[in-house]
Amino acid sequence: MKKSLFVILAVVALCACGGKDSAPFNYRGLAFTMPVTQFVDSMQARGFAVDSAASDSGRTVVLSSHAVKYRVLAAYQGEQLQVVQETYNLSTNDSTRRMWQELRDGLEKELGAWPDCPLLSDDHKVANFDAGDGLISVLLENTYTPTLTVRYTRKAEQK
Repeated sequence: MKKSLFVILAVVALCACGGKDSAPFNYRGLAFTMPVTQFVDSMQARGFAVDSAASDSGRTVVLSSHAVKYRVLAAYQGEQLQVVQETYNLSTNDSTRRMWQELRDGLEKELGAWPDCPLLSDDHKVANFDAGDGLISVLLENTYTPTLTVRYTRKAEQK
């Protein structure tokens, strides 16, 4: 009886651990594990163009598109993506506040998790989401020029 109970508990434990196959950390469906050149090619296929004047060869690449309200900056080391940041082009503090709330609510639903919000004033807000092997931060800074950014940061690999 004890052996059969032990076997049942072992199977339940394996199912609980093995059933949690989470997708790798990604930026809008593009995995952070892909090489930078493949990431840039994928973004170009989505209608983005490389802004060579704003890019730093060997460290960052900036992509923009007339179809969206944001620019994308991808920072990398070697061929490995480290950070992808969207910077939104919005004109008023009210529009950035509204967009911050929409982005925060969307990520909350998508990730099924509450964010850590270390700063929540009217003009400065931060929402940090733990997305497994990466962090997603939604940052609002309404000072002289409204700034809204969403930063996808890959966590350092555990050795």
